[in-house]
Amino acid sequence: MINIAEDGVARLLAVRDENPAREWDALGEWWPESYPNVVGIRDRRAGGAWLAADASTRRLAVLLNRADTLGLPEAEVRSRGALVLESVAGRSPEGSQRVHGFNLLEVNPAGARVISWNGETLSETPVSAGTHMIAHDDLDDPRTPRIAHWLPRFREMAAAAATNTPDAAATPWWTPWVDLLAESTALSIDDDRAIIRDNRTLGYSTVSLLYAVAEVSSHGVTMRDHELPAPGCWG
Repeated sequence: MINIAEDGVARLLAVRDENPAREWDALGEWWPESYPNVVGIRDRRAGGAWLAADASTRRLAVLLNRADTLGLPEAEVRSRGALVLESVAGRSPEGSQRVHGFNLLEVNPAGARVISWNGETLSETPVSAGTHMIAHDDLDDPRTPRIAHWLPRFREMAAAAATNTPDAAATPWWTPWVDLLAESTALSIDDDRAIIRDNRTLGYSTVSLLYAVAEVSSHGVTMRDHELPAPGCWG
């Protein structure tokens, strides 16, 4: 989920679904030589990132998998994690990609956008002011059950936050979002509407492992991550 305020402040709640056997490292400066100042969540196997940001340039990127029609032998397919690091360094993907499908959400001082690759075509969708959700299809795609079910609730929450009382302003901005995420776990993890989910029943090896919140403003970037107590388990 991403909210873009009228003053340009961007706030993000992201849930990572991944193979539980694929090791990763929590937020840190894991690339001091090749990507100095970049903080992110690192994939140990390929060395890339799922989410990363550079506070000095106010750039943030997060990657979601997308179905594709890529016709390459698997041995020739590159990891998508490098896309996040390159994006934060100011080098967005261009042209044909030798990777599986993705939605790359980019936030920077110029605004926010989603760059999508379906195995054949690279496309771009601007993210306007307001509250949006994206998963493995298009931005705010009503064909995605979890978006159709939860986006109206997140938008109601954002509207309420715009009229915050002083007491509410003292609460961390992400608390209501995480509370709603917790509420969503009343659904079974294999329910199509679930946000915290287990995709193995759909033939994929991924399960929700963690969530992260981030804010990009004129002051820089702040991020926090939280590992779930067990894959697909809110605890």
